[in-house]
Amino acid sequence: MKISLIIPLYNCLPLTQAMLASLRETLPPNLDCEIILVDDVSTDGTRAWLAGFCQPAVSLSNPPTTAHAPYRAILNEKNLGFAAACNRGAAGATGEFLFFLNNDLVLLPRWLEPMLAAFDRFPAAGLVGNVQLNAATGAVDHAGIFFSHQGKPAHDTSIFPLTRLMGLPAFRPVDALTGACFAIRSSTWRLLGGFDEGFINGSEDIDLCLRAHAAGLRHYIALRSVVRHHLSASAGRKLHDEQNTFRLVERWREKIALLAARDWSRQQIITHADQSGVFDYSTIQAALAYLLVLPVPPWPVRAGVAAAMARERQRWGELLEGAPAAPVPPSVWIGLI
Repeated sequence: MKISLIIPLYNCLPLTQAMLASLRETLPPNLDCEIILVDDVSTDGTRAWLAGFCQPAVSLSNPPTTAHAPYRAILNEKNLGFAAACNRGAAGATGEFLFFLNNDLVLLPRWLEPMLAAFDRFPAAGLVGNVQLNAATGAVDHAGIFFSHQGKPAHDTSIFPLTRLMGLPAFRPVDALTGACFAIRSSTWRLLGGFDEGFINGSEDIDLCLRAHAAGLRHYIALRSVVRHHLSASAGRKLHDEQNTFRLVERWREKIALLAARDWSRQQIITHADQSGVFDYSTIQAALAYLLVLPVPPWPVRAGVAAAMARERQRWGELLEGAPAAPVPPSVWIGLI
């Protein structure tokens, strides 16, 4: 079995060097792999450093040549963005499994093995991610992605610390996961067509997860795989968040509405728990029933999600230049769920 590790680069050279040092230290011995670095027109010396791959250097601060390790560099002629850089790296990959790694990660011992094990455990696994800690604070930043009561993707940070110990669950099913560190079968990647390059440095990972889910695949977090992440280290990483999320929700509003129903139900119960009975009993009963028993959200939950998502869509229409400003009636959303 061969794996391909695809690492898009855009500036942040010291983080790239540290990440590759941690990668070399944590890869299993005798692993058949290739490491593909895709530079998206860095301006901080990264390209000159990559040229050093042609020199007989062996230090960790200047990684070894391709004669000593399976590094391969791809240099984009213009800045294409995260999705396109990943797609270009994957296009030339030869591994059975593709691992996509941000250059601002710090990889910890045995991060890779649990992710690979998920594919053996779950034949219908689509994307497999892991637990990511904030490199600055050590707090959990990501243990999967869920959809909030407004239909917006959010990082799930609720993880019991002992889940990393033997005898407790090793994997967690999730709606979606971040593209900062994930694995996928190369056959699945080709089937799905890779990342949608219409997303600009955001939401391409969620879109890929939803397309995989629509194809009958499921996503998992390997709870015993842990890395550290310097969050959004690249300049301008968040500039297009609103546009990306708007585009994502417009494309997947029916699917997202269903996935958001669980968080909407939780929020209703939390919000009204201390209001001394001043709430709509039927709505709370429906929310409880859905969380505890029902396989699909009942009408009051669907109506609530529909209204919340319709309000958020109108906000986007007012915020984003050129976006439709007219509100979508909740009844339209209800009919979609």
